[in-house]
Amino acid sequence: MMQTHILVTDDDPHIRELLRFYLQQERYIVIEAEDGLQASALLETEQVHLAVVDVMMPEKNGWELCEEIRKYYDIPVILLTAKGEMEDKAKGFLSGTDDYMVKPFEPEELLFRIRALLRRYQIVSENIITMGSTVIDRNNYQVKVGEQHFTLPLKEFELLSQLASQPDRTYTRDQLLQLVWGNDFEGDSRTIDVHIKRLRERFRSLTEDFQIVTIRGLGYKLVVNGK
Repeated sequence: MMQTHILVTDDDPHIRELLRFYLQQERYIVIEAEDGLQASALLETEQVHLAVVDVMMPEKNGWELCEEIRKYYDIPVILLTAKGEMEDKAKGFLSGTDDYMVKPFEPEELLFRIRALLRRYQIVSENIITMGSTVIDRNNYQVKVGEQHFTLPLKEFELLSQLASQPDRTYTRDQLLQLVWGNDFEGDSRTIDVHIKRLRERFRSLTEDFQIVTIRGLGYKLVVNGK
């Protein structure tokens, strides 16, 4: 059975020691870094399945490290910070984090969130995404709900696939534009709103396996029901 490797990045040795204790109790393999630069180097050489990242660090802060992880690695990220203000949370999600915890935190809650994120990422295989009775097949650009097969307009399919590839991750409109339409697209974020509306209308009466949720002031995320 493959063991799960978790990267803990925090410049506070006491936090690293605390997390190491609880994570090893759960039989996770813990890889430690004391700042963002060290974490970047470890990500290049070590197998990592999830990263727990402190925001306020020297050399390279947690927001910058999170952006780097999101760009180059397909692993979930949990940001830790002493700041609980909404603008800091917004900045965390803008950098691509999957979850966000404010210090001081209960280690048991962090473990719960780690387990939940690892489960969500395992929903996705390379080309097939399964959400209950809904299957998104990237090989033939088809969606199957029960016994019904659908061929969606290309951008609707790509948008749904992107959201479903990382359930519960909040994407900004700009991120979705870049990921689905590309850097050369000259339209604006209203394009995302229109396509989200079409997807909701299309699947609302067909399935309760998932829903696309609006995150006010940020963007959208897909939630898998029953998970």
